[in-house]
Amino acid sequence: MVAAAIGITVLLVAIRHSRPPDGAVCGRPGTARLAADRPAGVAPAAPRHARQLPASLAQAYQFLDQMMDIRTAGPAPRLVQSYTGGLLGQRDDTSASTYDNALLIDAYLAEGTAGGVARAETIGKALLYLQAHERRLHNAYAPVPLDAANAIQVTDQASSTGTLAWAGQALVQLYTATRIRAYLSGAIDLGEWIQSQCRDGRGPGGYAGGDNAAGAKIPWKSTEHNIDVYAFFRLLAQETGDPVWSQRAAWARRFVMSMWDPAQSRFYLGTTGDGGTRNDTAQVEDVNSWSYLALHDPAYAGSVSWDVAHLSVSAAGYRGVTYCTGDPTGVWFEGTAHVADALRLRNQPGDSAQARSYLADIADAQAHGPNGDGLGIMAASRDALSDCQGGYVYASLHTGTTAWYILAADGLDPLSGTPIARQAARR
Repeated sequence: MVAAAIGITVLLVAIRHSRPPDGAVCGRPGTARLAADRPAGVAPAAPRHARQLPASLAQAYQFLDQMMDIRTAGPAPRLVQSYTGGLLGQRDDTSASTYDNALLIDAYLAEGTAGGVARAETIGKALLYLQAHERRLHNAYAPVPLDAANAIQVTDQASSTGTLAWAGQALVQLYTATRIRAYLSGAIDLGEWIQSQCRDGRGPGGYAGGDNAAGAKIPWKSTEHNIDVYAFFRLLAQETGDPVWSQRAAWARRFVMSMWDPAQSRFYLGTTGDGGTRNDTAQVEDVNSWSYLALHDPAYAGSVSWDVAHLSVSAAGYRGVTYCTGDPTGVWFEGTAHVADALRLRNQPGDSAQARSYLADIADAQAHGPNGDGLGIMAASRDALSDCQGGYVYASLHTGTTAWYILAADGLDPLSGTPIARQAARR
């Protein structure tokens, strides 16, 4: 099975449980109306399973379908529960992370079928419904059918800039696949909120963290969040034709560049609360791989090598990368997928072989990992793997991890500025 996974060049994802991407808030209110019919000129996608999928990818989609239909099937707008099984299952954690659901939209669009688009739209309609009734998006909700305003149950009151940027890019992705204007309008609203509430003029600029659970502004700035905003605003610039989004994307990129450490070929975490002092209390994986996925800039390509050199681990029979340098006791499968995807796209000598090695272990975890079902992928190889910032990831099956696996297996880059539907069409 591992050899088969190597042959199809598979990738993966894992996601952090306790702390959704820190930072921003959602969009303006307003009635989000979806077109009843698809606009003229938009060709329908192929039937759900028309494209022959490798076994592990078909199984990954089966897991996502099952998670999406736990409480109800069909087109009822809803978000999808993030975790199942393992310790989080024992704790009855049923929250639906907004970030994870953005990834699910990307993964379903990557399938390139009518069924995949329909499921992506179901999640996208839920995001628009929440925007219309909440005046902002939060980091997580209960995964219940959204058939009335009183059905909305917030499970994480914070609104992170990174989370909102991921939700925004997913709505733009839906617009590019369907040409339904409501999705683009919802994305614009999210972008305008980030711009009006999070743009920061202190130090190197960029965008601050968003709102915490109490509704107070987060003063520190995250490199990862600014990578997310850069990717999101760049997509908005392309799809709206409005140059203001290019200017705003450049503001986020400026901050990211200021966090580069040329001596170590890696990016700093961000800033402290003063908005200018670099924060190097944790050295983490995602800021380095995501920077390459968003920038594709050879000048900063060493960040991917830094991840491989400093975060590769072998623990309890699993190999991959850990979350941060402070905890080498387990594999963070989402981060392993990030790095494998970046290695494939960078394609320097040895990159392809290293990516295949990581992906083979991810495929093995899908088949044999802790708390596995042979379909989904667990966030980590062990419970309570630290993110070195006070949060943890767990060995529970995870929709976000599984969605990243699908994207990486197909060599798709959600941060690249090129819509996923267009990337998928080139396969």
